[in-house]
Amino acid sequence: MPMTSTASSDSQFRTAVVPAAGLGTRFLPATKTVPKELLPVVDTPGIELIAEEATEAGAGRLAIVTSERKVGVMAHFADDPVLEGTLEDRGKDVLLHKVRRAPGLIEVVDVRQEEPLGLGHAVAQVESELGADEQAIAVLLPDDLVLPFGILGQMSDVRAARGGSVLCAFEVDPENVSSYGVFEVEDTDDPAVKKVLGMVEKPAAEDAPSNLAAAGRYVLDRVIFDALRRITPGAGGELQLTDAIDMLIDEGHPVHVVVHDGARHDLGNPGGYIKACVDFALDNPAYADDLREWLAGRLGS
Repeated sequence: MPMTSTASSDSQFRTAVVPAAGLGTRFLPATKTVPKELLPVVDTPGIELIAEEATEAGAGRLAIVTSERKVGVMAHFADDPVLEGTLEDRGKDVLLHKVRRAPGLIEVVDVRQEEPLGLGHAVAQVESELGADEQAIAVLLPDDLVLPFGILGQMSDVRAARGGSVLCAFEVDPENVSSYGVFEVEDTDDPAVKKVLGMVEKPAAEDAPSNLAAAGRYVLDRVIFDALRRITPGAGGELQLTDAIDMLIDEGHPVHVVVHDGARHDLGNPGGYIKACVDFALDNPAYADDLREWLAGRLGS
């Protein structure tokens, strides 16, 4: 359930960053012309759900990192007077409310990433958009739908109490750790909060330092931008956000994870996307009963 953060203004982020310049190759050919962030979870594009989460966490601005071919993502947050006027004239009040919802959620700014040079490079593009007094940012990966909303508020509270940067983790079955970035952690006085000692990308099950995998939510201290300037580019000249975080850990910057005990859907691949659509539809009174009946019959056959 959504929660209200008690974090101080110094630890609370005002800008939420959404890296959305990727090609969406796991969803081709659908994403050849339609950005994956606009694929609907039932009837709401994934990017709108991300904006809703950021808004509920207290963000005042959404910085969407796009490329030249992803301009449709920004268009979703623009007013459409012709469409709105038509719906209003026809008395389609419910649809009108849905159409007006995204433009009214949060201030949205377009930040261009001219070259696909990694997640760290995408985040780095936002630095010039921040106010001098903004000491933290949130980063929400649009492929990850983390439910229920509220984890960003918890992460801000942990930053207020412990300083540094805070990431989100979820428990995975040991046999599945090789699909994720996995945290090396030590316990704190809070069982839901772990101190991060390092991170291993896609380890073999026998080599994994824990069963805590990274979810796509970050509350990062502004020092992340300095670290991104100092890390060495990897394959293809890409700057990886995890490399910058590892550098900060080595330099004594406190990094913690909040272990999320809710659900997570991967909207970036068809299998995860289908699960998200079914999950949301089952929670929607307009579709739930019919869908349950159909699923029971389909699975029974």
